[in-house]
Amino acid sequence: MIPFSPPYIDESIIKEVTEALTSGWITTGPKTKALEKKVADYVGIQNVLCLNSATAGLELMLRWLGVGPNDEVIVPCYTYSATANVVMHCNAKLILVDVNENDFNINVENIAKAITSRTKVIMPVDFAGFPCDYEAINALVNNPEIKKLYTANNEQQKSLGRIMVLSDAAHSLGARYKGQLTGGLCDATVFSFHAVKNLTTAEGGALCLNLPAPFDNALIYRQLYIKSLHGQTKDALAKTQKGAWEYDIVEPGYKCNMPDIAAAIGLAQFEVYESKMLPERKRVFEAYQTAFEKDERLICPKFMDGTSVSSLHLYPLRIKGVTLEQRNAIIQRIFDKDVSVNVHFKPIPLLSYYAGIGYDLNHYPVSKKLWESEISLPVYAQLSESQVNEVINAVLSSI
Repeated sequence: MIPFSPPYIDESIIKEVTEALTSGWITTGPKTKALEKKVADYVGIQNVLCLNSATAGLELMLRWLGVGPNDEVIVPCYTYSATANVVMHCNAKLILVDVNENDFNINVENIAKAITSRTKVIMPVDFAGFPCDYEAINALVNNPEIKKLYTANNEQQKSLGRIMVLSDAAHSLGARYKGQLTGGLCDATVFSFHAVKNLTTAEGGALCLNLPAPFDNALIYRQLYIKSLHGQTKDALAKTQKGAWEYDIVEPGYKCNMPDIAAAIGLAQFEVYESKMLPERKRVFEAYQTAFEKDERLICPKFMDGTSVSSLHLYPLRIKGVTLEQRNAIIQRIFDKDVSVNVHFKPIPLLSYYAGIGYDLNHYPVSKKLWESEISLPVYAQLSESQVNEVINAVLSSI
């Protein structure tokens, strides 16, 4: 069976993890700090906080901004549940909007229609690793008429003076928008390092801080670091220093720090991310494009244009004119040929919880159309040429 998305593990990664294991320090410490610096240097910003998940990064940022009851957060309908769940955790109102048909990303015109005086955050999602139109989104929140509509409820919101743009870039580490890497394209960006992502720490994520003046991103980093450790003023490593056992709890925080043993995986992967992992993903993508782009039954994914270059996280192939039942039958036939595929994603209104509180996929026709026709194919560096051909043959013989 060709697996869908196994993690990339080689001897250098095993060596880095072994070094962490034998160092005597496996929770948050020097390797986590090194990974934070590695991510910051890579994307070209100053302050990055590594956490136990991208979800934690999204929620910490909403909590820091003071998002709560009666506030609204705009999210694309076509995303994983985490993007919506963090809004619900804050007891805010989730405002779903439809997406673009050509790239699965949030539609900026739909964002504009959804903005009210209660809107506090827009959370664009870089679907499959292809960046959203950040220039248009940033221009929208800075539009004088939109800013005039904005209502601030606390000091952070007053200082920002407009809707925050918080990017769910779980898929897009290494993607580029107008020549700039994702991570510094808006107020804050969150990457995922989950086991199936391009770069993994088994579980984990990184929150990239890029708030404008008068904000001090280094100060915000320290505030969020404390919030990620139960509100504790010292982490475990700091408490091991001579005579430094004493600490305080300054708020009822959360427990979502990244341990060194996880960071070690990410540090080793970073060493080959640009030189090997991304080029190998591109090799697979290009083979798929060559095989599928002239087939009139298929719609190949957009992964580069004059503005953007994808991180090549997913290959979301679409089958023209199929019903949901036909798509599912195609998936089963592919599996029967020992090739694992997937679907990304079930749109939020299809999930039982969200359907139960009134969200209806029929209100989002583009998302419905995409969901019913999409199949995600395996993409990872370890796929051999023969395996890529097996996937291609399995797809073509199943539709």
